[in-house]
Amino acid sequence: MNSAAPLLAFHLGGPLLLGFISAVAFATILAVVAGLTITAAASFAHDIYANVISKGKAGAGTEVKVARRTVVVIGVLAIIGGIFANGQNVAFLVALAFAVAASANLPTILYSLFWKKFTTQGATWSMYGGLAAAIILIALSPVVSGAKTSMIPGANFAVFPLSNPGIVSIPLAFLLGWLGTVVDKRREDTAKQAEMEVRSLTGVGAEKAVNH
Repeated sequence: MNSAAPLLAFHLGGPLLLGFISAVAFATILAVVAGLTITAAASFAHDIYANVISKGKAGAGTEVKVARRTVVVIGVLAIIGGIFANGQNVAFLVALAFAVAASANLPTILYSLFWKKFTTQGATWSMYGGLAAAIILIALSPVVSGAKTSMIPGANFAVFPLSNPGIVSIPLAFLLGWLGTVVDKRREDTAKQAEMEVRSLTGVGAEKAVNH
């Protein structure tokens, strides 16, 4: 009877441990998804809608309404993307998301920190160009069509041979950031440059978007 007790505890502990790990993983994923959704909705409502579309005239209540609608749109798009990505390797999809994020953000961050002549035009070219290049290359890669594990198995318009666009889109974003800065003919404002450097390093003065 005593010899059977450890074996019984092992058989009972296995499912309990698996259930605990699954619960922790589910809670972690749920927290990350909720945080990203709220951040994206708040950023769109405050930065794009309130400061760009409404030009600072939108009230707090309007921003909240826009944020709520944005959450719904993001949720619908995420569900549609999840349906198309059914059967894909999760680790590969994470690497794909990192490649898109790096293409849009990495050159701008590095240039802003280490290149004093970097301009707004260079940042715009780098962000939009890198993001567009990554998305277009993914759409034309075997991830979407032309392979057995593609999101659209019946189609074949994959002209880009690589599954991850980072090796092309990230250097292209660096090139666009440099090119946008070099061809920018606007006169450099030393005071504004110092202000933006302080804002980027400390966050002081970044409460509201300003023209620069």
